[in-house]
Amino acid sequence: MKECSNLCDLNKCFLCKLCLPEWLPALAVKKRNFEVKKGELLFTEGDAVSGIYFVYEGTFKVHKRWDKEKELIIRFARSGDIVGHMGLGEERLYPVSATAIESAIVCFLDIPFFESTLRVNTNLTYELMRFYANELQNSHRRMRDLAHMSVKARIAQSFISLKQQFGLDENGIINVEMSRQDLSSFAGTTYETLFKVLNDFAKHNTLTITGRKIKIINEGELTRIVINDNI
Repeated sequence: MKECSNLCDLNKCFLCKLCLPEWLPALAVKKRNFEVKKGELLFTEGDAVSGIYFVYEGTFKVHKRWDKEKELIIRFARSGDIVGHMGLGEERLYPVSATAIESAIVCFLDIPFFESTLRVNTNLTYELMRFYANELQNSHRRMRDLAHMSVKARIAQSFISLKQQFGLDENGIINVEMSRQDLSSFAGTTYETLFKVLNDFAKHNTLTITGRKIKIINEGELTRIVINDNI
C-alpha cells in the first residue's frame, strides 16, 4: 500500500459530502490517500486500530476468521463506503480484515481527527449512526441465514445479493469478478460444496461462471430456491 495524491469527490465521498464546507480545508490537510493493490490487505483482524478508511475507488471484501482454515466474508465495500469503523469500540482492535479484490484507492483519517470531525459535523455523525444500524441489521440477517438456510439456498441468496449490490453489465454479467473461494466464503460454505451446487445450477441453466465472471441466466429460479427454503 503506497500513499498517492490527495483525491476527493465532494459529491460521492461519504465523508466529504456530509461535512460542513468550513471543515473541508481541515480534511484536505489531515486526510491521506493510499493505493491498494488487488489482493492486498488494508488491515488485519486483531490489529490495533489506527484509523478509519473511506473507499474512493475499487472494491474490498470485509472478512473474518471462521476457523483455522476458513474465512467468512461479512460484506463488500465499494466506492463511497466505509471500512475500519467496526474497530471504534472500547477495545481498539479491528474485529475483521479488509482485502482489496481489485485495485483500489482509499482515504484515511486517524482516530483523533476522525473523532474531532464527528463532534463538529452533526450530519456525518447522524448518517454514521444510521450506517451502523443498517450494518447491525444486515449482520443479524446473515447470522440467521447461516443458522437456518440450507447451503443451496445460501449460495442462491449470495448470487442475488451480488447482483443487487454490483449490478449487471451489458452482457448480463455481474459487475464484479470473484474467485470461487471468495464465493464459498461469502455463502458460508466450503469450496467443495460450492462446486457441486454450481454444477447443478449450470446443469439446470440457472447461472454460469466463466473464469471469475458470473452470469445469472434464471434469477427467478434462484429466488424460488430461497423462498422455498424459508417456507
